[in-house]
Amino acid sequence: MTRASVGHFVSEQARAKFLAAYDRAMELWPGPREELDVETAYGTVHVHRYGARTGEPIVLLHGHAGHASNWHPQIAALGENHPVYAIDTLDDPGRSVQRAVAAGPAENAAWLGEVLAGLGLERVHLVGLSHGGWLALNQAVHAPDRLASIAPLDPGGIEKVPARFYAHMIGGLFGMLAPRPLRPALGRLLANPALGAPPAMTAPLMLAVRTYRPNTRPAARPFTDEELGSIRLPVLVLVGRRSALLRPRRVLARVTALIPGVRAEIVERAGHGLNLERPDLVNERLLGFVDALRAEPSRSE
Repeated sequence: MTRASVGHFVSEQARAKFLAAYDRAMELWPGPREELDVETAYGTVHVHRYGARTGEPIVLLHGHAGHASNWHPQIAALGENHPVYAIDTLDDPGRSVQRAVAAGPAENAAWLGEVLAGLGLERVHLVGLSHGGWLALNQAVHAPDRLASIAPLDPGGIEKVPARFYAHMIGGLFGMLAPRPLRPALGRLLANPALGAPPAMTAPLMLAVRTYRPNTRPAARPFTDEELGSIRLPVLVLVGRRSALLRPRRVLARVTALIPGVRAEIVERAGHGLNLERPDLVNERLLGFVDALRAEPSRSE
């Protein structure tokens, strides 16, 4: 479970090729957007900013091996009335440059807290997919001071990662080898939206699979009942009905029993990548959740 090194590309040439594909993928976002770098004790964290200059900020955390372009169906909608920040998380291929290992929950809460502080953000609505959902829950448990709410989407950390999830990931990679016209139908069959995603978005993923050597990040440890019960923020949990990571009804039962006041929903016709599969519904749920909080008194205990 102990990690001794950070992830890296096999060569500077490979990194340059990846970053060129990454920049093309970011053209899926609407414009204009800003790019920012925040120095932390664990490395330089790259952030993309888009949207309104006023309003409470929404911060996005992608899933494992993903990158900021994965949020392209959300950006225009979320950014209409809110500043939106998408973080290239440490431990993943992207424009962030990691220099120290973030080995456990406290270290991950520390670097993310440093990013929010470096951006000058307070009352952040933190949205995370998969491992990003684990990071959001982890922040609410260990360092909630700058958070207004969290919205974990099909998150890690609720139950043990099943073997079928790894099979799902491998199947998706093999699916990328299928003829391009067949990939959307294959993606629907496998509940893997990456197979039907724009080629610009999947190109960095495929390059990273071949040329990025990640650290040996273990599967996210499920949070204990006490940890989930300690969360005193508004929480929205969305789980895909066809999730390869989670058993939806068990997840809803667990979070409803443990997290005070949680709002939880199973998203029909969606798997693990529900923000790509059901973008309009996800955008509606996120904005409805965030905007409703403005009319509610703050929680404090």
